[in-house]
Amino acid sequence: MILPLEGIKILDISRILAGPHAAQTLSDMGAQVTKIEAPWGDDSRTWGPPFQSGFDGNEVASYFLSCNRGKEILFANIKDEREKVRALIEDSDVIIENFRPGTFDRLLGPFRDDLVVCSISGYGQTGPRRGEPAFDLTMQARSGIMSVTGEEAGAPAKVGVAWIDVMTGMNAVSSILACLLRREKTGKGARIDISLWDTALASLVNQGHNALMGMKTRRMGSSHPNLVPYRVFQVSDGWFAIGVGTSGQWEKLVEALSLDSPESWIENSVRIENRDLVESMVHDSIRGFTRADLEGLLIGVPCASVNTISEALDDPQSHFRENVIQYSGVPTLASPFRFISAHKGLM
Repeated sequence: MILPLEGIKILDISRILAGPHAAQTLSDMGAQVTKIEAPWGDDSRTWGPPFQSGFDGNEVASYFLSCNRGKEILFANIKDEREKVRALIEDSDVIIENFRPGTFDRLLGPFRDDLVVCSISGYGQTGPRRGEPAFDLTMQARSGIMSVTGEEAGAPAKVGVAWIDVMTGMNAVSSILACLLRREKTGKGARIDISLWDTALASLVNQGHNALMGMKTRRMGSSHPNLVPYRVFQVSDGWFAIGVGTSGQWEKLVEALSLDSPESWIENSVRIENRDLVESMVHDSIRGFTRADLEGLLIGVPCASVNTISEALDDPQSHFRENVIQYSGVPTLASPFRFISAHKGLM
C-alpha cells in the first residue's frame, strides 16, 4: 500500500497541539515524521490526568498521545545542539515549528531554497501582537467565538476541545501540501505563516459575515442565528438535537410530529421572526419522547442524540469505520482519512 506522502520527510520541532497535530496528520498520509523534543519533553506530556503507557512504553498524559502518533521522537537542546538539528533539517523536506516569531530563523537559519518551512504562532509572524503568548482559550476569547458560545444569560463559554489549535493544524497541513505540489513544479520551497488568530477569525464564517452586515451577534445556547429550529431540546432521557435547514426538512418535521403550524412557517425567515414560538412548539411535541424514539420517528430530518464522548466512540458507525484503533499497543483515535483508489478500493 503506497500512501500519498511516502518518501516525504517531515521534521516536527513544535510542541503542544497545533504543530504536533499537523505533523501527525502528515504521518497519517504516509510521510516520515521525526519529532525533536527538548530534553525535558513536550509540555503536553504532563497535561494529565489521565496518564497512560505511551507509544514508547513510558507513562505520559493521554493529551500527548492524541497528537503524536506515527513519529520517531528524538531529544535535543536546540540551543546547545544546533549542528545536530541543522543536519536533521538538511535531511528534511518540511519543517514545522512554533517558536516565538523570529526565534527559529535566529537559531537555525538560513535554510536551503527547496525547503518548506511552516511557522505556527499565536498571532502570526507580523503585527503588533506577534510576540504575545497565546493558548486556544485566549484565542477563543479574543476572536469573539466565546461571545457567541454559551447560554444567553450565562457566562461566555469555550468550545469543549481546543478547536482553534486543531483547525490551525489542519490549515498548516493544507498549506504544506500546496507548497509541496508547487515544489514539484518549480523546485522551490516556501515559508508558511500560519497563526491561531488568522484561523480563528476565518473560522467565524457566517457569524463573521453577520457582524460585517451590522447584525449584533450574541450567545444563543445551541440555537443558530440564521436557522430555526436548529438547537438541542431536553427530552425524557437526555438531550436531542434537531437541525432544520431546508423547507423540505421543515415539512418532514411538521408531518412526523403532527405540528399545527402556520403555512407561512415554511419560510425560514418567518420561523426566525417567530423563533420562540417555533422552538416552544417543537419542544412541547417531543419532550415526552426518548432519544431513541425520536431518531426512529424523524426520518429525513437531521437529528441526533447528544452523546457523551464514550457513547460516540461506542456508536455502531464508529465500530464499522474503525474510528478507534490500537497503535503500538495504545488505544487511540484513528486518522479520518480514507484514501480510495479507483482500481483497488480503499487504500
